[in-house]
Amino acid sequence: MFQIGEFSKLANVSIRSLRHYDKIGLLIPEKINAETNYRYYSAKQLQTINKIQKLKEIGLSLSVINEILTSGSDAKTIQSHFAIRELELQEELETIKQQSLLLESSLAVLKEDSAKWNYHIIKKEIPERFVASIRDTIPAFASEGLLWERLYAEIIPQQVHFAKEPYSMAIFHDEAYREADVDVEVQVAIKTADYESRNGIFFKEASAVTVASVIINGSYEQITAVTETVAIWLENHNYQLSGPMFNIYHVSIATEPNQENWVTEACFPIKEENHEI
Repeated sequence: MFQIGEFSKLANVSIRSLRHYDKIGLLIPEKINAETNYRYYSAKQLQTINKIQKLKEIGLSLSVINEILTSGSDAKTIQSHFAIRELELQEELETIKQQSLLLESSLAVLKEDSAKWNYHIIKKEIPERFVASIRDTIPAFASEGLLWERLYAEIIPQQVHFAKEPYSMAIFHDEAYREADVDVEVQVAIKTADYESRNGIFFKEASAVTVASVIINGSYEQITAVTETVAIWLENHNYQLSGPMFNIYHVSIATEPNQENWVTEACFPIKEENHEI
């Protein structure tokens, strides 16, 4: 099971929203510790939260979403509410095209009951290494490129020598999901840390870490399916999260403009599960 902060990051949903969903009976934690009042969620509940978020994206109210989930995602109930929403969208003119596409994709996802991608998860160790690093709060995840620009603007003039395996990665440090002002660190492996740290760039030694690793071929839009699959794998293999997740960019927009050719390794630090929940 996952504590509320961990589940928040896996689901990309704020803790505040999860508590609200619990309060209105939309998504109740799998277990609540009677002594600490800590909330715990299961991997299976990622399927539910992903349905909730997708239905919210097409503009359905929480009360309607609750009705759909209560019906067991009955096709007639879903189609009825989609038809009503379609009429509403016709009055919104500029947004109707985007909302209609979401209706089609959401209906397919709901009918298939959150069909999975064929992801292969392995346990591996990211070795100890020297890195050049910058960590800062950025407006949104899409602004990550700003950190890479600052990093390379500093290390190139110092003629930094990269390690054979560069481990170009972004680490997401927030304890729970945030939509804005996110705490992100980007780093690249180097041969030695004997360089001058300045302008927010630090040269340091990074510790080894054991992770659950998944290779993603293509765009980052797959991350929802990836986190759902990883969460189930963690529960099945008696592991729990033990640190911030990070992405290793093997082929990225920096060298390949076509996102279909991107290769990203999503890494989730893990440790053996603590059964005292």
